[in-house]
Amino acid sequence: MRVNEKYSTLPAEDRSVHIINICAIEDIGYLPSEGTLLNSLSVDPDAKCKYGLYFRDGKRKVDYVLVYHHKRPSGSRTLARRSQSQDSRLSARSGRQDQPLPGLGSPEGADGPESPQDFHEDDKRFRRAEYEGNLLEAGLELECDEDTKIHGVGFVKIHAPWNVLCREAEFLKLKMPTKKLYRMNEARGLLKKINSVVQKITAPIQPRVAEHRPQSVKRLFYAFSREKQHLFDLSDKDSFFDSKTRSTIVYEILKRTTCTKAKYSMGITSLLANGVYLAAYPLHDGDYRGENVEFNDRKLLYEEWASYRVFYKYQPIDLVRKYFGEKIGLYFAWLGVYTQMLIPASVVGVIVFLYGCATVDDNIPSKEMCDQSQNITMCPLCDKTCSYWKMSSACATARASHLFDNPATVFFSIFMALWAATFMEHWKRKQMRLNYRWDLTSFEEEEEAVKGHPRAEYEARVLQKSLRKESKDKKKHRNAPEESTNKWKQRVKTAMAGVKLTDKVKLTWKDRFPAYLINLVSIIFMIAVTFAIVLGVIIYRISTAAALAMNSSPSVRSNIRVTVTATAVIINLVVIILLDEVYGCIARWLTKIEVPKTEKNFEERLIFKAFLLKFVNSYTPIFYVAFFKGRFVGRPGDYVYIFQSFRMEECAPGGCLMELCIQLSIIMLGKQLIQNNLFEIGIPKMKKLIRSLRLRQQSPSDEHAKREQRYEVDFTLEPFAGLTPEYMEMIIQFGFVTLFVASFPLAPLFALLNNIIEIRLDAKKFITELRRPVAVRAKDIGIWYNILRGVGKLAVIINAFVISFTSDFIPRLVYLYMYSKNGTMHGFVNHTLSSFNVSDFQEGTAPNDPLDLGYEVHICRYKDYREPPWSEHKYDISKDFWAVLAARLAFVIVFQNLVMFMSDFVDWVIPDIPKDISQQVHKEKVLMVELFMREEQGKQQLLDTWMERDSAKDEPLNNHSPRAGLASPEHHTGAV
Repeated sequence: MRVNEKYSTLPAEDRSVHIINICAIEDIGYLPSEGTLLNSLSVDPDAKCKYGLYFRDGKRKVDYVLVYHHKRPSGSRTLARRSQSQDSRLSARSGRQDQPLPGLGSPEGADGPESPQDFHEDDKRFRRAEYEGNLLEAGLELECDEDTKIHGVGFVKIHAPWNVLCREAEFLKLKMPTKKLYRMNEARGLLKKINSVVQKITAPIQPRVAEHRPQSVKRLFYAFSREKQHLFDLSDKDSFFDSKTRSTIVYEILKRTTCTKAKYSMGITSLLANGVYLAAYPLHDGDYRGENVEFNDRKLLYEEWASYRVFYKYQPIDLVRKYFGEKIGLYFAWLGVYTQMLIPASVVGVIVFLYGCATVDDNIPSKEMCDQSQNITMCPLCDKTCSYWKMSSACATARASHLFDNPATVFFSIFMALWAATFMEHWKRKQMRLNYRWDLTSFEEEEEAVKGHPRAEYEARVLQKSLRKESKDKKKHRNAPEESTNKWKQRVKTAMAGVKLTDKVKLTWKDRFPAYLINLVSIIFMIAVTFAIVLGVIIYRISTAAALAMNSSPSVRSNIRVTVTATAVIINLVVIILLDEVYGCIARWLTKIEVPKTEKNFEERLIFKAFLLKFVNSYTPIFYVAFFKGRFVGRPGDYVYIFQSFRMEECAPGGCLMELCIQLSIIMLGKQLIQNNLFEIGIPKMKKLIRSLRLRQQSPSDEHAKREQRYEVDFTLEPFAGLTPEYMEMIIQFGFVTLFVASFPLAPLFALLNNIIEIRLDAKKFITELRRPVAVRAKDIGIWYNILRGVGKLAVIINAFVISFTSDFIPRLVYLYMYSKNGTMHGFVNHTLSSFNVSDFQEGTAPNDPLDLGYEVHICRYKDYREPPWSEHKYDISKDFWAVLAARLAFVIVFQNLVMFMSDFVDWVIPDIPKDISQQVHKEKVLMVELFMREEQGKQQLLDTWMERDSAKDEPLNNHSPRAGLASPEHHTGAV
């Protein structure tokens, strides 16, 4: 047999069948392996197929790969099983579905009964045989390869021929380029000069990619139609459907191809879930590094996008979309816009911070707190073990608080609220430009069609429900011999009947009620766990502060607050990172048991659960410090206790804003450094290393010299798990940037620095660490946009409460305009402190060492608005408290409504669709109508010409008599 015989002598429609058959014969052992034949003819047999990118003929491209585990049993049973597998593949090709259930009867020549593991492998082999036969009937071409470096792993390479690509492109309504070119509207006059200057200035930061260059001519796109192929640019059929589109088409066929033995109506999803196939993925375009590597899009993306050397450049978004699809392209485009918008926010945040640094020496309240001559003695921070302390010992904390708690903070909060609204509007406009460039302006119909496609798990659940319903309705008396004889046939028919019932039978709320109940209880329990952990950290802070207060070292006692805060924040960070991973897994499990109908529903429910749990997990410690710490303390002599043992924490004399800043900065930076960067780099590399070592140990030693094929290399990569983790970490970061920005103006700067690395890190992960994902069409970022808008609205409310209740901004304004005698802030600290007579301590709560300061204390001070001990209503809440509270509430209302109005005004002023884009879309529609009108006119003119010719040819015949026609047949024939 010649090497090329399997391709050269077969018609196109039967060629793929014989490929499978010949591979099966080779497995039996009648023929030498293909590699042996090729090795005898050339030095490098894999160079012809470009090391796995093409079939062995070097002409047909591998569009998709299915991976399965195969076992090579020995002895006579091997031949029988291989023959049985061969028969199943042939019967699947011919359409026969009535073979017996695998394993019920041993084939001839088999020696003894099979083990359960062998039966399981045979069952998988039969499922694969039927499924691959159905793929052949769908028009795909297959080629098997079990002679690989990876021991026990076989590959099925799939190629979609031209006619299949055209058929599926028409079915999926894919927009393809037509022959029609048109010139885009260009700027004129001053705007054109400005654009040219901007292009020259930004030229060094533009990627060296052809797709990224500004174009003045655009090709008209239209939904592909086989009847109108003459309208499309088919000058190069090999590149008309790019690799992204080809893999998408093949994946759609794989999803809808049935396999009745798998008991599911959809094929590849259920087969992967049942282990019939180990993996299914499209191939990367080739290697991304090396000296003799052929140039490809993957290599170009690695050099111009996934390298840290180009961190300052724009992303080649169009090339990313071309290689990975619209959904991933939109994610990186959104991430790029978000990172760009962080630049002005970072600049303003740094200015606000520098303003705090410049005015810290002129801040009167911090000066008064640091003034030792005032000799203000503060009440103990804990019972018994803590003693009295001087307010001047908190001087450093007071000065540091001014860096973040100053009048510029209010301006920055308003600025960030408007920034969030501007960012959302800017992204909507950018998204519309991308939709126009990527021809997604009329994507709604296709999106609805994809959205209504049921998931395999939903189909299986509906099938189980229909089978249970059918079994209840059946009569109990049956013919026993017929049941045993046709058991498998009846099983297949019942399954097929159940598949048809999926259009009528649906899962109701009663079917999902147990899952909904489990979801509700689980989410409440996990939120309670988060609160319990925060409570545990609070108890740790209280007990640690009391323990450190008993230390004999003065330096330890002077730094109690800093030590407790730092260690507690680190504990919170570790717990948040661990719970984030746990909650992500639990959210996916909870979504799975709900059995959503479509992939879109599944993704939205998963995102909602994961975001809710991770939001609570990440922000609960910060919410506690911002709004609860120091609010329910009580007063000296009447403190509030947890479990009747632990006294509630108090804020520092300068307020809790500095502690909130420390909490926010450590958690934000820690999550970005550890979770977003180290985990993203380390975990995929570790998994890849473990997988490579495992496969290398299983591979025979004599096969190491053989170069790995492209599909073998991609199999060792990490599977693509979706964009939810990528979006989630950015949304959580967006919350850190906007929700509590009043307490940490440098948050946008740290987010900017992180995102510059994050873009290249994600790009490198997609290019080098992950298998190539199937391209998914999308025109927006989906539910994430609504979450961003919700976070932006919530940020306005939270910042209003942070400014009014957490910071001292409102008490300072109230003192300045109501109580100050000279119109300055002198005396503000004394005004915010109340007095307490130490003789009013409850029994057992007074300090053990009342003379720790070297003198006897009679009156100590604490931060609150209460009546003094010499008043008639001692220790009651004073009128000053109500005045400050009224001012705080008024500020919240005014700030919230003002900023909301300004945000809505920005939303109204900036149009969602750029004017030039709307004009271009309208122009495309007009050109498309003109194109079809011209085509119809051409058809009509051609038809009129043919009719005129026919009438002109009929006139000479009508002028001759029948005798003349018979006398001169040559003339008659010529006229005809």
